[in-house]
Order: sequence, then C-alpha cells, then structure tokens
Amino acid sequence: MFYQRIAALLTWVGVIDRERLDRTVSLSWPRIVTGFAIMSKQTVDLALVGWAVGSAAVAGLAYAYAYWTLGKFVGIGLAGGAVALISQNYGGDETGRASLVVKQGVWIALAIVIPVSAVYGLLAEPLIRVLGSEPVPVGHGVTYLVIVAPALGFEYLNLLMSRTYAGVGDTFTPMIVRATGGVLNILLSVAFVLAGMGVAGVALGTLISTAVVTVVLGWGVLGGSYPVPGMKPSPVTFSFGGPQIDRELGTQLVTVSAPLIARGIGEMAIIFPLLWIAGTFGPVVVAAFEIGRRVRDLLVSFSWGFSTASSTLVGQELGGGDETEAAAYGGAIVRLSFIVHFAAGAAVFLTAPWIARLFVSQPGELAQAAVFVRVSAVTAVLLGANGALVGALRGAGDTRWPFVATVVGQYAVALPVAAAGLVSPLGVAGLYGALVLGAGVPALINVWRYRTGEWKVVSREYRPKSH
Repeated sequence: MFYQRIAALLTWVGVIDRERLDRTVSLSWPRIVTGFAIMSKQTVDLALVGWAVGSAAVAGLAYAYAYWTLGKFVGIGLAGGAVALISQNYGGDETGRASLVVKQGVWIALAIVIPVSAVYGLLAEPLIRVLGSEPVPVGHGVTYLVIVAPALGFEYLNLLMSRTYAGVGDTFTPMIVRATGGVLNILLSVAFVLAGMGVAGVALGTLISTAVVTVVLGWGVLGGSYPVPGMKPSPVTFSFGGPQIDRELGTQLVTVSAPLIARGIGEMAIIFPLLWIAGTFGPVVVAAFEIGRRVRDLLVSFSWGFSTASSTLVGQELGGGDETEAAAYGGAIVRLSFIVHFAAGAAVFLTAPWIARLFVSQPGELAQAAVFVRVSAVTAVLLGANGALVGALRGAGDTRWPFVATVVGQYAVALPVAAAGLVSPLGVAGLYGALVLGAGVPALINVWRYRTGEWKVVSREYRPKSH
C-alpha cells in the first residue's frame, strides 16, 4: 500500500511513471542493499578502530583506503564497460556474444590486478609515507594495505560478475551474495578486533569475506544453481571451453571501459592531494575527513542501484533499437535518484553530531567530524544525481564525457579550492568547498551532455548488427 501511494505520487508530479518505476525498483533495490552492505563494512571497520585504537588508526585507514579504492575504481571502470556491452548484446538476443564479453573481462581484469596487488603488498610503506609522515598513522596504514592487497584480485572478479548479472537484469542474486559477504566481513572484523588484533583484524576480515564472495558468485557465473529461492545461475556464463579471445569484442570492451577507468582514476586520485592537505592540519582533520567520506559513500549506496538500473534499462532499450524509450528511462531515473538522495542527505545533515559520535569521542574530534559529515551529506545529493546520469551514458557506451567531467570538476576546480586553504584564511574550509565542487561540477557537465542527445548516436556503434 505504501509503495502504491509513493508510485502514484511520483507519477502525479511527473518524476517517473508506474511501469518504469517498477522496472527501476526491481533492478535497483538489490543493488542498493548490496551497496549498503559493502559500504557498511568499511564504515563499521572505521568505527571499530576509532573506538578500539583511536583517531591515529582512523587516519592510517584513510591512507590505506585511498590506495585500495584507487585500485578498485579501475575494476569498477572495467566492469562498467562490460555491463554496457553485456546489456546491449543480451537485449539484442546475442547471448553468445555477451558471454564472450565476460571472458574478455576476466582475462583483462586479471592482467591488471595481479601486478597492482603485488605493488601494494611489496611497497606498502613507501606508498603510505607519500600521504603521511607521523609514524603511528603510517604504521596502521601499512598493516592494513599489506593484508588487503590480495583481496583486490577477488574484488575485481566480484565486480565483473556482479555487473554480468546486472546486464541480464538480475540484481537479486549478486545482492544476496554480496550482502552476505558484507555481513560476514562485519562479523569477522568485530571478532578480530575484540580479540585484540586492531587494524590487522579489520583487514583480515575484508580479505576472507571478499574471497568467499568470489567463490559463491563464481559458482553462478559458471552456470551452477543455488539452493536459495530467487537466486539463479547467470544466463550469460563464463566457461573455459570454446574461444577465450575475440578481437572485436575485446577492442570494444577496452574502448568503452578505458574512459570509465580513466574517470575512476581521476575521481579517486584526487583523494591523494586532498589527504595530504588534510594531513597538514593534523591527524584529527584527516580522521574527520575520512569519516565524512565514509558517511557519504554509505549515502551514495542508493546510487549503486539507480546507476545500475539506468545502465541496464537504457542499454537494453538501445539494444532493441528504441532510443525514445531509452531517453525516457534515463531522465526518469535521474529525477528519482535526486529525490531519494535529497531526502537521505537531509536526514544525515540534521543528525550529523550524533553520527560523528559513532566514530570519535573527544570534543574537538566530534566537532570537526560533524562538519565533514554535513558537507558529505550535501555532496551525496550531487553524487546521487550524477551517478544516474553516468549510468545512462554508460549504458549507451558514451563513456568519454563522464571522464572529462570528472577531470574538470576535480582538478580544475576542487583541487585549487582545497589548496587555497593552505595559503589563505579558508583553512580547512577549503576542503569543504573542494568536496562540494568536486561533486557538483561533474554533475552539471553530465547534465549538459545528456541533454544534447549525442549519447544515442554513440550507442549505434556498439549495438548488435541486427539492430
């Protein structure tokens, strides 16, 4: 009854009609649950070490998370390219070609992630020292990065397999697996921290749970059935038999993924100078900065669902040759995403002081963390709308403009504002402005690109030949 009333209201105000809402919700809610589960585990890890070890440990995790997330965003970009090609080929009844896309993705992912993981494990200390010089936070950061480095390989495969399911319209199966993995991660982290393992404990929890998710999710992508009702084997599978390499599809995957990977790197690499700037104000500011980012990422979990739904539905409609319906889905999901993130962001903004208490306890730490939580609530609204926009463009294979938008917003606007805080009365407020502008400027650029309609033309290069 509640859903029906909300659906009627959204239709009445012109946000999204009932049929499109039903398809969007069906695809997005499992990804939203997955996002909350995955983001919650990092947020809980931060809270655990904050209370058990202190703000220096939180700062150390901030340094290590920067490297982990940079590596992960490369995998997200590759998986984003895969879902565009999988959804278009699957929507065009070319299941065999969609399966070949998965194979290309697996081998490319392994070729990227193995050397990256090796570098993280072997060079953890010099990498962490680039961001901070105080020995205690650096020590905690090194410990975490060394232990989680191998988990990055599992995470790449998890991302690719989750997007494979999303490309065929099944977000329920990966939700169950990823959410269960998130819960396992939290339980292991709590157990290890209570056992006195501190930062090493939360890192070990991440490594074990990520590997378990790879095994379980891989079973379905290999065609295996699950005993849980609603969970299904993927109709687009990976197999070691038959051709493993297809030059045309491999080239398309690299072409579509490269801008997404570049965008991910550009979006994430900004954190390195921002962390360094935060570090000049001391570990308390670094810890507060990271707490704000964790809360923001938890809020943007809604975008996991809306971005995936936008990519999948826009991609499938384009694969079927219906550009008008693809545009209708894209616009409706962007509007819906903005409204949901606005409501969630407002709630977090109003309760920021209480949220900060979950991570730190000292008065000075609480005040600084609360401000960053409020700033992050604002940025989450902008990121939520932008995520749905990028999803629509990604579903069409138009991945270059989101990269350009990220570079302009982060490096031409946000970074100079943050740096100004070092040489002007702005101080820490420069970081506040950088976070807001770094989210807002790319959103404006992507709105402009979407409204031009050029993404429809781009999509014609990647559609099945029959369409």
